[in-house]
Amino acid sequence: MATPTDRVLVTGANGQLGRRLLQRLCDTDPPTPARALVRSRRAADSLADLSAKAGFEVRVADYADTQAMVEVAQGCTAAIHLVGILKETRANRYEAAHEQTARALVAAADATGLRRIVHTSIHGADPDSENPCLASRGRSDAILLAARTPALILRVPMVLGAGDAASAALRRAVLSGTAMLVGGGKSLEQPIAARDVVAALCAGLDGPGLDDRVLELAGPESLSHRALLERAARLLGRQIRFRTLPTSLARAGAYLAEKLLAEPPITRAMLGVLQHDDRVDAAPAARALGIDLSPLDDALRECLASEEAA
Repeated sequence: MATPTDRVLVTGANGQLGRRLLQRLCDTDPPTPARALVRSRRAADSLADLSAKAGFEVRVADYADTQAMVEVAQGCTAAIHLVGILKETRANRYEAAHEQTARALVAAADATGLRRIVHTSIHGADPDSENPCLASRGRSDAILLAARTPALILRVPMVLGAGDAASAALRRAVLSGTAMLVGGGKSLEQPIAARDVVAALCAGLDGPGLDDRVLELAGPESLSHRALLERAARLLGRQIRFRTLPTSLARAGAYLAEKLLAEPPITRAMLGVLQHDDRVDAAPAARALGIDLSPLDDALRECLASEEAA
């Protein structure tokens, strides 16, 4: 963990993961100063209550504006970069969200002397991927790793935590009693508890031997999407039925949505990421970071109970 005299810059801080991270940084004894960076006044306002309680700064800037990023990085000693999108739209392109922001952050880090950048990427990120999202993610990872400032890339799977989209979707599917499975729900998931991702990010700030590394972070179990829904249903004491949508039809529907809608509910690239098989050895990353992984049932119980309470 960073020392109390350090200030950690957190980009994309208004998401659920960013909120948890900021709370964790401020809960250390003594607290670790944090500067939350968001890209709109509306996002900044959404952090006002948490900021007042936890005591961190909130700044607004365009993540892709190099000069703005240099200014906001002044006085910080490390950065945690949480910026990334799953769904590309006409107004929000992968290249702008991933590669341009990575270049601006690298320039800011090199100019201000940050000691390390810790970045959350996703499993399957590869510059040579045929999937536009995974390719863009791979290119942004490469930009960070090529910087003069040391970088640590943490590739993460589905994150389970109260308020997260994945947890809410699981609960909705189970409570409805019926779930539609693309391709029969055979794609592999390896969900990780949100608290474990936060622990990994904090450990990554100054842990030894982590410069310019890529770690495949994941939960302890890899299982099919169908099996994950069945597990969640069992923990909630529910029965669930399944219907299958062929992958080809799902892709055709996503294609039509892309062509007809400015804000499609799903795109082909997004579908491809969701269908990506996550099956990695979780032990090396956990060992390198010095963290313990929460059992899947514990993570599910916590997030499903939290969704119920909400």
